[in-house]
Amino acid sequence: MKTWKCLIADDEDVDRLMVLSFAKRFAELEIVGVCASADEALSVIEKQPVDILFLDIDMPGGSGLELRRKASEIPACVFITGHADYAVDTFELDTLDFIVKPLRFERFEKAMQRVTDYLALHEKAALYDFSFGTDSITIKEGHDQVKLNVADIVCLEALKDYTLLVTPRKKYCVWSNLGNLLKQAPFEVFTRVHKSYAVRPQLVEKITAQDVELRGGIKIPIGRSFKETVKAML
Repeated sequence: MKTWKCLIADDEDVDRLMVLSFAKRFAELEIVGVCASADEALSVIEKQPVDILFLDIDMPGGSGLELRRKASEIPACVFITGHADYAVDTFELDTLDFIVKPLRFERFEKAMQRVTDYLALHEKAALYDFSFGTDSITIKEGHDQVKLNVADIVCLEALKDYTLLVTPRKKYCVWSNLGNLLKQAPFEVFTRVHKSYAVRPQLVEKITAQDVELRGGIKIPIGRSFKETVKAML
């Protein structure tokens, strides 16, 4: 099994130990540092490679945001914080996920899925290529090519530099961020409902305060800054 080196930094003892206990449930994680300050975390990063950061924001010796800026070469970063207002700032720092405390295992597990998906794709980046047709996209995965009709795509999911095209049967990866992909003619039919998701309005069956539910029972979270966009779909 492929393993990823991770570092945890949080100045709150209980929160730090909770993240550690959750991380230990994943055999693919090798924990190389558990730190109570940004300075302590930076000293670990300077001594050995790290693949994943789990960071609080308010910490002594510098914030988690400052630490991420100094360690921008680390491919995956998840912020776990009690300060929801920092969400926009973190996504400008190549953040894969942002979790608001109190942390629950189910939410941590979801973040781990995004992280491992991204790291696996990051390793295989050279294998991916794609081209657009009028209403289709041709995806190259190694030696294989798949022609996918845009009408078969249920939603789009962002994974930093990549986007997953979700169909009822499979997820396909293209090496393009979500914002750029939505500018392409075949994908103008999609509406962004979250920083990490876009949906086809024709497939929306139900809208709640937190989610957009698509045909097939797929639930997509609604981002705070996209609530007015979602209302316009009603």
